[in-house]
Order: sequence, then structure tokens, then C-alpha cells
Amino acid sequence: QVQLVESGGGSVQAGGSLRLSCAASERAFSRYDMGWFRQAPGKEREFVATISASGSMTYYADSVRGRFTISRDSAKNTLYLQMNSLKPEDTAVYYCAARSGLSGVARDYGYWGQGTQVTVSS
Repeated sequence: QVQLVESGGGSVQAGGSLRLSCAASERAFSRYDMGWFRQAPGKEREFVATISASGSMTYYADSVRGRFTISRDSAKNTLYLQMNSLKPEDTAVYYCAARSGLSGVARDYGYWGQGTQVTVSS
């Protein structure tokens, strides 16, 4: 079992930055591929970014590429999402997730955090 706890959400003006963290309980964190997803009110949960267990491969949704950076620190069992140049359309609850194997599909992930709210005002 892997328990995931997100933090770092908040309210920010357009153009601002936030860094989300996802702390994992499992010492085998380094063996899991990790992803960030988000869900806005009334919308489906959508893929944001994913990173391989080694950290050597990353993939991003077109909507965030060039603005967001996913990274991980296995020594701290923590996943990060650095979000720059935030836009009002980035407003959503952000979730981290873990699985074995890279995927941009939410239903492929078996472990999820509780989510953290990000609100971007114009």
C-alpha cells in the first residue's frame, strides 16, 4: 500500500507560481511511476504530468508543457509539481497518483492522494 498526501495548494493571481508536493508513505516510492492529475468543477479528471520511477522520463499535457515541471526526490519520498505562469484555467483540485508503468490515464492508477485545491484569479 502507498499512502499519498498532497500539499502546497492555495490561491494565486494569474502569472504567479505554486509548488505542489506529494509525500509518500512507502519506502518503495522509488519503484513507482508517478503522475499529477487535476479536476475542475463539472469536468473529468485530466492528466497533467507523469514521471518515471527513475526520474529520467517526464511527459506533460499540452496545456501545461513549458509552464509546469514534475520532479521527484526519492530520498524524501516526495513528488513535486512546480507551476509557473499560472492561468485561471489551471484552477482545479490537483491529485498525485502512483502506479507501476507510465500512463496518462487516470483509471490506470491504483493509488491516489486526497487532493489539494489550486485557485488562480485573473
